[in-house]
Amino acid sequence: MTAAPLRVAHRGWPRRLARPAMSNEVDRHARIALAERWIERDGRPWIPVSGELHFSRVPRRDWAERLRMLRAGGVTVVATYLFWSHHQPAPDAPPRFDGDLDAAAFVREAAAAGLDVVVRIGPWCHGEVRNGGFPDWVQAAPVRHRTDDPAYLELARAWFAAVGAELGPLCLTGEEGGPGSPIIGIQLDNELYDQPGHLVTLKRLAREAGLAAPFWTATAWGGAELPAGEVFPLYGGYGDGFWVDADEPWHPSFRAHFLHSHEWDDPGTGADVRAALEASAVATSGRVESDGPVESDGPVGSDGPVGSDGPVESDASGAADSRPADALDSPAFPPATCELGGGMATAYHRRPVPTADDIAAVANAKLGNGSQWQGYYVAAGGRNPRPGLQESQSTGYPNDLPEFDYDFHAPIGAAGLPTRTLAALARQHAFLDAFGGDLARMPSSLPDLLPAGLDDARTLRWALRSDGDAGFLFLTWHQPYEPLETVRDVRFALALNGRTVTLPSRPIDVPPGTIARWPIGLRVGGAVVEWATASVLTLLPGADAPTLVLVAEAGVPVEIATRDGAVHEVAESDDPVLVDLGAARALVLPAASADDWWVLEGRDARRLVRSSAPVWIDEGVLQARSAGHPRVTEFDASTGTFVPVDVDAAGAPARSASASASASASPSSSVEVALVAPGAPVPASYGESGGRAAAPTRADVARLGAEFLIGPIPRRSTDPGERRVLGIEWAGDVAHLVVDGEVVADRFWDGTAWHLDLDDVAPEASEVSVRILPLHPDAKVGMPGAARHRAAEATLAHASVLVTRVWSERVGS
Repeated sequence: MTAAPLRVAHRGWPRRLARPAMSNEVDRHARIALAERWIERDGRPWIPVSGELHFSRVPRRDWAERLRMLRAGGVTVVATYLFWSHHQPAPDAPPRFDGDLDAAAFVREAAAAGLDVVVRIGPWCHGEVRNGGFPDWVQAAPVRHRTDDPAYLELARAWFAAVGAELGPLCLTGEEGGPGSPIIGIQLDNELYDQPGHLVTLKRLAREAGLAAPFWTATAWGGAELPAGEVFPLYGGYGDGFWVDADEPWHPSFRAHFLHSHEWDDPGTGADVRAALEASAVATSGRVESDGPVESDGPVGSDGPVGSDGPVESDASGAADSRPADALDSPAFPPATCELGGGMATAYHRRPVPTADDIAAVANAKLGNGSQWQGYYVAAGGRNPRPGLQESQSTGYPNDLPEFDYDFHAPIGAAGLPTRTLAALARQHAFLDAFGGDLARMPSSLPDLLPAGLDDARTLRWALRSDGDAGFLFLTWHQPYEPLETVRDVRFALALNGRTVTLPSRPIDVPPGTIARWPIGLRVGGAVVEWATASVLTLLPGADAPTLVLVAEAGVPVEIATRDGAVHEVAESDDPVLVDLGAARALVLPAASADDWWVLEGRDARRLVRSSAPVWIDEGVLQARSAGHPRVTEFDASTGTFVPVDVDAAGAPARSASASASASASPSSSVEVALVAPGAPVPASYGESGGRAAAPTRADVARLGAEFLIGPIPRRSTDPGERRVLGIEWAGDVAHLVVDGEVVADRFWDGTAWHLDLDDVAPEASEVSVRILPLHPDAKVGMPGAARHRAAEATLAHASVLVTRVWSERVGS
């Protein structure tokens, strides 16, 4: 007997739309505004996609390309920390904002790339940085940090004044920014859980320094107490994290993010650092209360917490309420995130490696749950600009992080190479770019049958967002560590306003790994797609009829039903399939090539491009980065065919056609590797703090590590667009890159290859070597099983240099 359909009933918004004072009565912006249910851009609902890129961890020469590559991946807002310690290491000199530290130049570059900006100004930031970003002299100051202690506020005031001098002109009231400022958000401090009055004080100090934005934000996870109405609460969601113990099984706080729910708080993120800071505060006399009331520019309301330690209450629409019970008389904020895990940092004691599907599954679940802002931490990795700037046990943290490495397994790695994660997320972001305005108007509704708990691996995970007539069905059937099984004989029954939509035409099997966004009642030109069993990617305009672009799910038969009753079965194919819907068309892209498709914003219209090399748009022109001549094709909506995009090497000197062909066939060249020192036996432990293993010191690595000389390294050319990336395939525990006798980069082994931007770490190197420590079998270090088996080897199997250049579209030829 066929199983009954899985059911959900659409639930509408429970009350009339309200608007908070923020961005409406106060800090009005020409383009950006806030409503109770959603964010608006140019007067229309909008779901921003923010990606974190720390400008002081990325060479300035790379900012433009990284930002444009993020934009090509569907990011619309870039977020960045201003780490105080990066700018002012000593108190006897003013903060530096030159070179790679030029925050204003970074904001201007982001705006030129078509991105808005959120600045996270601290003073305390975390970001896996020493002292959370406090310079050592601030950390050592005899003040009660992160409180309204007047002595601490004097330090914070000076830091904000320096930031304001740089960024104030680009803000709402500045001569460069004005009401259309590219800075649309300012985060105050970070992960501050019990000082709501202090956040209001910091907001006042920031205003005095000339800083202002339509959104003032604060992290809300961990049951943070936030001043009602003064800050926009933002949440997070990581599928795994380094901050639990080495032998900790997959923690419930991580598991929860792979389910569809209306819970937004995350008690797990930062819990270990929170405990360490609380212990430190108790040891140094505890909490300090404010010396008196703080003036406010908006309704402060209750001093009670925003969020809670228990479940988040849900209103009739099922949307999570970001306010405490005693603050329901003030306007709510839409559910929004700033730290969906774009990857994960690697601590010494625990080294998780999230996959692209792990990251995409969490993001997809949040969209189905009603997210109105998708924010990723981090979107582009980097490298600490100086030694000793990392979070470590020696500075009171429970974790040792690499001294330099902050690759984060991000969508764009520290060396500037895009990963599969960028492609997986870009598909979701292209959907938001095309349909986010409609989605933002749609509350989330959960199905009648929900998983019985976090361990339920049998009940399908899905949700509906709908306005009662149209909508999108979100399926998230993926999780790491504990494999899911295929769910058999699945159909869905969606109770909308006045009708029930049942799909597909016959029961299907949903295999593990399905991460989908299926359209329901979607109007496409003169046609209505009643439902389809393929994910919406984008909508392309056409002279005769628009084209709805869908991406097939691996193992799921594709059907497209129109409201006139027709059901189009799309045969599985290795090539894109064009389907005639009458008054519109659908283009179905195969699952196997999904990572090669890019949706770009061209000069006049949206463009669907296929390229295995990363591509982006710069001043309306398509650019690509590739070793050899990239093969780029584009869908021509007027003819329904794919046409080649003519690209040529940008800059000089250009390579010959034969050299380009050779480079394309063999994109990287091997470099010689020679063992010059065999290393010595290593101990099971280099120490520990709180039961967590400590990382070996530089001296330990130099004394006990095997050393491999690599090279010769190809020299830099005069082509400004050329990049050299060193790839190292190695195994062990810890590796240090040594350039002309100086340690310039490091890595903790987790089973993945190590890529380094040679033009950053070794621009004019004479001698390059790698020192590798093996891992003792008894070390208290958690890492993926396959990597753990090889960790005792201390080997460098292969090294290569990938030389790429920028290729530019020929326009008007």
